[in-house]
Amino acid sequence: MFPCKYQISEEIGQGRYGVVHRVVDNSTLSNFAAKIVRCRTLKDRKKIQEEIDIMNAIRHQKLLQLQAAYESQREMILLMEYISGGELFERVVADDFTLTERDCILFMRQICEGVAYMHQQSIVHLDLKPENIMCSTRTSHEIKIIDFGLAQKLNPNVPVRVLFGTAEFVSPEIINYEPISTNSDMWSIGIICYVLLSGLSPFMGDNDAETFANITRAEYDFNDEAFDTVSQNARDFIGALLVKQKENRLSAQECLKHTWLDPEKHQKTVILCKEKLKKFIIRRKWQENCKLRRMA
Repeated sequence: MFPCKYQISEEIGQGRYGVVHRVVDNSTLSNFAAKIVRCRTLKDRKKIQEEIDIMNAIRHQKLLQLQAAYESQREMILLMEYISGGELFERVVADDFTLTERDCILFMRQICEGVAYMHQQSIVHLDLKPENIMCSTRTSHEIKIIDFGLAQKLNPNVPVRVLFGTAEFVSPEIINYEPISTNSDMWSIGIICYVLLSGLSPFMGDNDAETFANITRAEYDFNDEAFDTVSQNARDFIGALLVKQKENRLSAQECLKHTWLDPEKHQKTVILCKEKLKKFIIRRKWQENCKLRRMA
């Protein structure tokens, strides 16, 4: 039963575990996002409780904030802040947005700030991908990281292995079923950065098996013409993240000290071509729709 103080409005998202609606506080008229999860088993309820515990531990402006949680016999509801700006990648490919490398620096720096905070709490996101990077509003450069449904709290004394994630963005150690660490997220950040700058996906194959094989080889290049206008510092940044051995990747804190992530050192405003990024988004939307149809 949804609390009567809120008015349920339109659906704004759908995922593995639930549906997200915009809701309005009847007394203040403030907007919130409500993730409504049907709990059929104790396992379902335990999974959502883990997500609530993690969101309560990550109070940071670059991370989606949990406002309250409600529970009934059949479902659990996570009441979260409402983000009106849409997905970052969709924002930057809009006709009224001119994308430069300096814009990419500003976005990637914020992603690293949010992830660094999570990692300080020994929390790993495990599903960093473009769809989970949102713009706070439709006019600002401020971003928020969302969807902590796969996030885990790590114990340094207990090795954790997982077999989930999004094919194009998972790290080699996940595919090989080896212990993960906070640096497993850093691989995903390297992919996001590569795609944002070029519109290309560095390891994507014709199917998941081929993609996984490409990831485990960890072989990629910057030979496409899309990188002709991208700085060497940006390539160095990506190269320090797309490293097969997770121990050798830059941490989120180290990324924040990288030369490329200092916007003051990058004043050139070369405009990046967005045509390949638009095609990337169309493909991702098609894949997501296919997945949702299979789940239905």
